[in-house]
Amino acid sequence: MEVIAFVGPSGTGKSYRAAMVAKENGADGMIDDGLLISDGKVVAGTSAKREATRIASVKHALFIPPEYAAEMKKAIKKSRIKRLMILGTSEGMAVKIAKRLGIGPVERFIHIEDVATPEEISMANRMRLEDGKHVIPVPTFEIQKQFSGYFLHPLRRFQRNLDVEEKTGAADKSIVRPTFSYLGDYVISDEALIELAVHEALKVDGITRINNINVRKTNHGVHMDITATLRYGCGIQDVCREAQKRIRKTIEYLTSINMRRVHFLVRSLDLGEKKI
Repeated sequence: MEVIAFVGPSGTGKSYRAAMVAKENGADGMIDDGLLISDGKVVAGTSAKREATRIASVKHALFIPPEYAAEMKKAIKKSRIKRLMILGTSEGMAVKIAKRLGIGPVERFIHIEDVATPEEISMANRMRLEDGKHVIPVPTFEIQKQFSGYFLHPLRRFQRNLDVEEKTGAADKSIVRPTFSYLGDYVISDEALIELAVHEALKVDGITRINNINVRKTNHGVHMDITATLRYGCGIQDVCREAQKRIRKTIEYLTSINMRRVHFLVRSLDLGEKKI
């Protein structure tokens, strides 16, 4: 397997251009911030941007923790990648990653200055410093579980106001504001999730009351169990499915939380004045 590297200081737009650079240089796989990516999909690893501190993020990206290095070595060995591109903040970092993973040597270095203008680099740097936004070169659904509850959006959404919009697979990227961002952390309360769920459920014709909602959070997202009262005569399965879709779509869109499960239990039927 041939190894090349795409390097440039943090916040200069490497991840934004990674897919394009990989394609132009014949790389069918790349390593970026702890992730092994091939054909627009995450093959192995977890994102270093999920770490709680910047120091932990750097160690993760360098595969210093033995468990991260072992997982990546195994994945690379099993993959059919012929040319691997390593993203790093410097040539030295790329070389260290290659050594940690037992691959290489790095045969060629591509620098951010080779593919981006000073104005484009400056714009990327402002986005990092002022907004705390980082780009991950995969579609949002590929990493949604890893970033459940964090600011995570498809980059295409931000491109709609640009004069030129990318129309190829290279445009599939995601924006995330990592845990270690200087802008601080934030928490979405269970009460907020419940209020959103109640609001969306009551929009569905056939649901007259939400009796109770239990919320359970995990590392990969939220499980929600809902008991409800429905109007007598409605199609119970259709009503519940519509409510599930509405609740899941709204909560994931507004909070970036990954909704793992939305279960409905029909507690009673509303007959107007009487219930059964």
